[in-house]
Amino acid sequence: MAMEKNFDAAKSEAAIFEKWETAGAFRAGANKSRDEAFTIMIPPPNVTGALHVGHAFNNTLQDIMIRWHRMRGFDTLWQPGQDHAGIATQLQVEKQLAAEGGPTRAEMGRDAFLQRVHAWKDEKGGTIISQLKRLGASADWERNAFTMDKNFHDAVLKVFVDLYNKGLIYRGKRLVNWDPHFETAISDLEVENIEIDGHMWHFKYPLAGGETYEYVEKDEDGNVTLRETRDYISIATTRPETMLGDGAVAVHTKDERYAPIVGKLCEIPVGPKEHRRLIPIITDDYPDPEFGSGAVKITGAHDANDYGVAKRNNIPLYRLMDTKARMRDDGMAYADAAERAGELAKGGDFTESDVEQINLVPDAYRGMDRFEARKAVIADIDAEGLMIEVEDKKIQQPFCDRSKVVMEPMLTDQWYVDAAKLAVPALEKVKDGTVRILPERDKKVYYHWMENIEPWCISRQLWWGHQIPVWYGPRMENGQIIPQAPWKEFCAANESDLTKQTLDYYGGTVLLVDEEPENVTLGGPLGLAGAVPVWRDPDVLDTWFSSGLWPIGTLGWPNDTEELKRYFPTSTLITGFDILFFWVARMMMMQLEVVKEIPFDTIYLHALVRDEKGVKMSKTLGNVVDPLDLIDEFGADALRFTMTSMAALGGTLKLSVDRVKGNRNFGTKLWNAARFAEFNEATPQPDFDPSKVEQTLNKWIVGETAKVRETVDTALEQYRFNDAANGLYAFVWGKVCDWYVELSKPLLQGDDEAAKAETKATLSWTLDQCLILLHPIMPFITEQLWGDIAERQKMLIHADWPTYGAELVDADADREMNWVISLIEQVRSVRSEMRVNAGAKIPMVQLALDDAGKAALDRNLPMIMRLARISELTSAQEAPKGAVTLPVEGGSFCLPLADVIDVEEEKARLQKAIDKLGKEIGGLKGKLANEKFVANAPEAVVAENRDRLEAAGVEQDTLQAAFDRVAALG
Repeated sequence: MAMEKNFDAAKSEAAIFEKWETAGAFRAGANKSRDEAFTIMIPPPNVTGALHVGHAFNNTLQDIMIRWHRMRGFDTLWQPGQDHAGIATQLQVEKQLAAEGGPTRAEMGRDAFLQRVHAWKDEKGGTIISQLKRLGASADWERNAFTMDKNFHDAVLKVFVDLYNKGLIYRGKRLVNWDPHFETAISDLEVENIEIDGHMWHFKYPLAGGETYEYVEKDEDGNVTLRETRDYISIATTRPETMLGDGAVAVHTKDERYAPIVGKLCEIPVGPKEHRRLIPIITDDYPDPEFGSGAVKITGAHDANDYGVAKRNNIPLYRLMDTKARMRDDGMAYADAAERAGELAKGGDFTESDVEQINLVPDAYRGMDRFEARKAVIADIDAEGLMIEVEDKKIQQPFCDRSKVVMEPMLTDQWYVDAAKLAVPALEKVKDGTVRILPERDKKVYYHWMENIEPWCISRQLWWGHQIPVWYGPRMENGQIIPQAPWKEFCAANESDLTKQTLDYYGGTVLLVDEEPENVTLGGPLGLAGAVPVWRDPDVLDTWFSSGLWPIGTLGWPNDTEELKRYFPTSTLITGFDILFFWVARMMMMQLEVVKEIPFDTIYLHALVRDEKGVKMSKTLGNVVDPLDLIDEFGADALRFTMTSMAALGGTLKLSVDRVKGNRNFGTKLWNAARFAEFNEATPQPDFDPSKVEQTLNKWIVGETAKVRETVDTALEQYRFNDAANGLYAFVWGKVCDWYVELSKPLLQGDDEAAKAETKATLSWTLDQCLILLHPIMPFITEQLWGDIAERQKMLIHADWPTYGAELVDADADREMNWVISLIEQVRSVRSEMRVNAGAKIPMVQLALDDAGKAALDRNLPMIMRLARISELTSAQEAPKGAVTLPVEGGSFCLPLADVIDVEEEKARLQKAIDKLGKEIGGLKGKLANEKFVANAPEAVVAENRDRLEAAGVEQDTLQAAFDRVAALG
């Protein structure tokens, strides 16, 4: 049956994928012929997720590596799965509940809500799996894992308990990113800093007791530029509402302006005058003397930098807001709180529990939303005459990625991992080369983060996730509850272990209750007389904690499974550089701590996929590209090849829709070459030996095939995916389709039957090699052609990867055919530059030529004349006037064109184009040299102008070269 005229991606891709799956082609160990294993763990997308360009890029690279190793006979496993994505999934279900007008999460209760989440996951959670399959991802989908699977859940709890018992997990009070909408801590990755129009308010903090000092400013040469007596210190802030919780004012240790008042007290200019708080003026290296007034207020409970200063200087941390970011309405009355805080400002001793009860929000602001409180604070200070100025300013506002509300740094009790201890072996394994990070530059980033790592907050105030396996109960002594003592903690992986622990501690029955009771008394309102109430921590674990166990958890740990023995440690991790800390480093730390093994030996980090101008994609800019739309229009292979060709190690990833379209044409070019072979009855010959071909042309293409095989293998071994793609593009389109197909026509149409048969066999073998080498990148069209061309023993996905190489390169054939191609290309280039009519034939003159050149010319003259469209070939000692010289190895030729083109008209045309382009280049250079334009224009506009300047420069060089050639004619 004859081949179709074109490859119909929309119709064929789904059928091909189904054929692979039905045959079990993706299963772990499929096509295994050697003992070495090669394993990739998919970075688990959120169960809420849909395929975006980052997924498409990342999974294309993973699939290439898996298919390449599978065809080479490795025992491969590409482990797929999804992350439960606590906050993202909970948001989706709560949105669905709201849309249905049903009960809220709180009204449903925890158990009923979690049942609803599981039902939603079962219904919607497979979306990204089907989309990854459309991309061609050959993961072992029968092993698809989920971070809330029972075995995985048990593994997570076991690790928590083990780390807790080792003292590596503990509960503490620290500053965290807080989402006021979801009322939970969130990670840095879930915070998006967006530049907005904001304000900087400058206020006076009066010195205590009306004290004054001489304030002096000097220039760089030490000359006094300002001298005045002040009774205040100037503070600038973008968040006036947090002034209520100031614990100090800090100036740089070497800032001479404030040296006279260091150690003195100043007054926070807000709140009832009779209870104005005094705070100390301290020194620290954090304040920048060149920024603002050089003095900064220290609000340790609501700013990350201030938190560090407060900790270093033993400054109390006063929490101002509740979990919804409203000003606190609990704790001490304001007058008592201000008095107690005043004592602490003078150096009084304090504990965290003391400070927690101190609510420094004046009565007038209590219960207000934080932004309403800001307005009130500003108005009150201004009314008192203590505002210096309001400065309009661009500020970076931290928004919570999911809820879209402004993130609030918040001092809360959370669970932490002692990451500094876990980081030591994970750091060493990269430093000693056991694990390599690509590109190399990212190792420094890894080192810096690991060497300065902070405690890792692993608790989240959500319901969806792995609930923390810690229960609390009252502390007891001699059978009596110890009043006001911290709760006793019981960490257990299951209720059986919990029962044993509570029995050992209490010596009797306990009563599991849903939440922390307000009052704990034996035999009280809780129910059973004598029963001790015990309740579970309501928080769940950060998703990065559970996904940190992804490599071992998906392979069945803590059970000693066959998969764990065969595929762990895994081989390569391919992921975005943006989660190097959040996921990659934590997997390193946790696997080394839990099983004393590295989780992978190579980490390949890639950048974000941007638009064709290099601008980050965003809905606001309207430049988001949906990979599914591209697959619908151009097919998965075109998208995959484009992704691969732009994957330069450490480079910027620019996705152009035009390039995707062009790569669809590349697939069409390959398809047409296969149809050419079919038309010429070239079919695979089982006994074909590429080393035995005799025709120079066939020897050449066999050698070129051997070269590209080595190029592809070397590129993939070094993770230079773009080199593999670009090498294949140049070979398939340039060497095979453009040259070999054309140059083979005289042999295929000639009378030499032996040469004809050899050429058919060589053509068929060459096309098969194109399909094999292209398959990891373009699996669908290559699999279709593999089956269409001939009956095969097995599908292309399991075809043997070739191992031939330099032994197939014939140096003489290589030299001769490259000589022929070079000559034809030069003729074509000159014809194009001189705008010679495409259909016109032109004469060519042979000048000096050595014997090798003459022999090559004699053997290939018909092909040269036909492909270069030469009317006649003559010989001469010198080039005639008005001829363009063409140098070749061993001599030269020339093209007499003075009578073919109008030289003066062509010179004028080229000069006009050069002049016009010169003006455009001048304008672009001027625009890009304008600092205001570069600073204020949208990123996309600046990038477009830079690209235009670069392209114009290339075009200018081309036009000038053409002008010089034409000018030389006359």
